[in-house]
Amino acid sequence: MNKDFLYEMIQTPSPSGAEFDLQKKIIHYMKETVDTFETDVTGNVISVLNPDSPCKVLLAGHVDEIGLMVTMITDAGLLKVTNVGGIRPALYLGQKVQILTSSGIVNGVVGVNRSLLKNKSLEATDLFIDLGASSKEEALKVVKPGDYVVAATDYCELMNECISGRALDNRLGAFIVIEALRRAKELGARVGIYSATTVGEETTMRGAVWAAKRVKPTLALVVDVTFATDYPDANAEAIGEIEVGGGPVLANGSIINNLLNERLATLAKELNIPVQYEAAPGRTGTDGDRIHLENDGIPLALISIPLRYMHSGSEVGSLKDVEQIIELIAQFLVNLEDSINLSPYQNIL
Repeated sequence: MNKDFLYEMIQTPSPSGAEFDLQKKIIHYMKETVDTFETDVTGNVISVLNPDSPCKVLLAGHVDEIGLMVTMITDAGLLKVTNVGGIRPALYLGQKVQILTSSGIVNGVVGVNRSLLKNKSLEATDLFIDLGASSKEEALKVVKPGDYVVAATDYCELMNECISGRALDNRLGAFIVIEALRRAKELGARVGIYSATTVGEETTMRGAVWAAKRVKPTLALVVDVTFATDYPDANAEAIGEIEVGGGPVLANGSIINNLLNERLATLAKELNIPVQYEAAPGRTGTDGDRIHLENDGIPLALISIPLRYMHSGSEVGSLKDVEQIIELIAQFLVNLEDSINLSPYQNIL
């Protein structure tokens, strides 16, 4: 896998609603590999291999991240903000941020004072950003309401093939779906592969809806992150025992196709790839929740990357897990037959 491109993806701001710059990089990266691209007005990019195949597999990994949005500017030149997705406001206190403006990135710092530190129910609207401006008029020369804001954090490599950074949720998943296509092509896959880097998952899940409507896939594999439970005070009783570096995580739940899950688990065993399981009895909080409901009902599986410290500026995941998921999906695509039947009643009727 191309770690350099993964790190470029992590470093490229892509808040939900402003994914265009990252999607352009993905198109450039994939253009020598794919047969064609499909795009839409909502911002999805779908890398397509073997478009003439009757069997269409949608691989979906969202490229957007959580963040903030400027709502107003005070007379003193401070920016007030609201949340974009499920942020944790306390983690922004005292942190450097980047404001994404029409003329480029503007640097800022989220202010911190005693009242904010004491606030047990801190919300995004309590935060303010200091640009160094001395007045509203001066700040308005460089920023405006509606500009997006992301934490100014970089990635770093840790021990045991771990990495840390902002927005591993879900740069890792988006990277996996395009690398799985590249690897499947190497292995000679013949089925139609539609690797969708979807937009808006953290806010509206609009990308998942339009990707599924456009492709009308035979089946879908959704790749996202899930909560690791291998650190202090994590709630393993809620979803299961999940370790960073422990291998791909398959979800069990009401939207998951059991036959698809079994096929993935059997293949993982043949490839000596360890598999972990999470309980997702209802909504999964991923693109799969919407993809499953489109067309006549799309059979799907959810493959997740274990992640510590979700929705922080220093999420931790494993490159080993990423590589194993890429190989599992690629091998699945190579071994998939055009006439796959995923009905639970196929041996009864």
